[in-house]
Amino acid sequence: MQELHDAPLAPLTTFRLGGPATRLLTATTDDEVVAAVRAADTAGTPLLLIGGGSNLVIGDKGFDGTALRIATTGFRLDGTALELAAGEVWTDAVARTVAAGLAGVEGLAGIPGSAGATPVQNVGAYGQEVSSTITEVVAYDRHRGETVTLTNAECAFSYRHSLFKEHPERYVVLRVRFRLEDAQGLSAPVRYAEAARALGVETGDRAPLDAVRTTVLALRGGKGMVLDADDHDTWSAGSFFTNPILDDTAYEAFLGRVRERLGDGAVAPAYPAGEGRTKTSAAWLIDRAGFTKGYGSGPARISTKHTLALTNRGNATTEDLLALAREVVEGVRAAFGVTLVNEPVTVGVDL
Repeated sequence: MQELHDAPLAPLTTFRLGGPATRLLTATTDDEVVAAVRAADTAGTPLLLIGGGSNLVIGDKGFDGTALRIATTGFRLDGTALELAAGEVWTDAVARTVAAGLAGVEGLAGIPGSAGATPVQNVGAYGQEVSSTITEVVAYDRHRGETVTLTNAECAFSYRHSLFKEHPERYVVLRVRFRLEDAQGLSAPVRYAEAARALGVETGDRAPLDAVRTTVLALRGGKGMVLDADDHDTWSAGSFFTNPILDDTAYEAFLGRVRERLGDGAVAPAYPAGEGRTKTSAAWLIDRAGFTKGYGSGPARISTKHTLALTNRGNATTEDLLALAREVVEGVRAAFGVTLVNEPVTVGVDL
């Protein structure tokens, strides 16, 4: 296991922001991961887990403790059953499942980060979520001091949420198991209207598997959501805010604010989110509150391609990024009475 001291963390994140860690360990096996976590817990040392770094906002002062980079590898297919080590690069794993003719995660192509992070956020895009294909998650339970296997139901998945996100200090994901579908070269039903239009099919239809992956990559690339070191629009964490879910009372108040600000005929995006709950679009809110693509004059700005992405234009600090995020949150709240919630995990800082 590699060990470094006073180690820069910014290069390990897609934002390329944040100060150093007191100590950085890189684990390449599950046993090394468990040993490092146990040692930190025994010593009472603060511990930061790093996978692909695509969902981290680390403070400029860095992390006073042990940062553990999970760099484990393992891709195993047995029929339609897939097992991934937590450190596997997610978008590469998606490409391999498509090449094997298996459907279920093709709409999640191009999402940066590692496989171990996918159940934490219940990663989703273009009509798919990992919760629909995950069967089990193998994790180290820091409270019990042992490795456990959790079923899909025990993971308590919901929109961008899970048991692992609910208890971030308890579980360390080691392996993720999926059940995919052999649809004879076709994708899962295409549920996302934008993707269906681009593919030339009706929503709910299937399409050639590789065509779906290629189309999703193109759609994501057009929004700056596929990593490219030369494109500062991708120096981000992807969508910085989750789509708000409002109860009936809050939703009615929100509609009143929409009509007040935009006129009686204005219509806000609305999607069912369970009984008595409605989901609306964070991107729509941000744009209508006046924060359009490219907004900002400093080193941290809204992406020129997508209003949901906050970006480092090359020489930003974490404080620059947070100042922009706070401005957006306050602006949306003032305009529509809705408080946006950040999707990335903050380390040593608060929004």
